[in-house]
Amino acid sequence: QVQLVESGGGLVQPGGSLRLSCAASGSIFRTNAMGWYRQAPGKQRELVAGITSGGSTNYADSVKGRFTISGDNAKNTVYLQMNNLKPEDTGVYYCNLKFVAVVHGPLYNYWGKGTQVTVSS
Repeated sequence: QVQLVESGGGLVQPGGSLRLSCAASGSIFRTNAMGWYRQAPGKQRELVAGITSGGSTNYADSVKGRFTISGDNAKNTVYLQMNNLKPEDTGVYYCNLKFVAVVHGPLYNYWGKGTQVTVSS
């Protein structure tokens, strides 16, 4: 069993900041990557930012320069610092974990339950 515990969502005014956290635990032999996706009402889920176990990062063009993803390998935790938030950043933010459960085992793709981020005045 694997658990993803997300926290940090909420309501913020435009220009404000929020920090999301996602802690993974359970039957994880190796974490390959973690990331954050978001889904706005009526839209498809999209990648916001990702980070590999080696520290490589990637971002959606819409958040570059405003959002920063970081990770703590020892704690199997990923963070998303969101600055200068805009109304279009509103949505449910989902943590994603790509991991291997056993040596030479398959790669699994696991999702958190999501945390709501609302940017509104």
